[in-house]
Amino acid sequence: MDVYCEFSIAAGRRLTGVPDDHPCARIHGHTFLVRLTVTGPVDPHTGFVADFGDVQAAFAPVYEALDHRFLNEVPGLENPTSEHLAAWIWRRLADGLPGLSAVEITETGASGVIFRG
Repeated sequence: MDVYCEFSIAAGRRLTGVPDDHPCARIHGHTFLVRLTVTGPVDPHTGFVADFGDVQAAFAPVYEALDHRFLNEVPGLENPTSEHLAAWIWRRLADGLPGLSAVEITETGASGVIFRG
């Protein structure tokens, strides 16, 4: 079974891998929706796949590192595409969040990425 928690991160960025005339080459911002999915069996004692509080606690330092920041200044996010952002988040959570199966980033209501490690 899959369970998920969603978080909003407001951040600025400038994509460095696009041509200079590309709109995303300019500094701009998004309110990113981050969805963390945890997959596993339902624990017969707790009734949970994962405790939402545990997912929120695992994400708290990642949130602090990203929210209201200029992502290009975050080490490892010098070209902060949504693809790079999802992989960056995965690397910080995979060891401490058992069952993590996907990190989804939505940068607009209609565009996003899903990273599955």
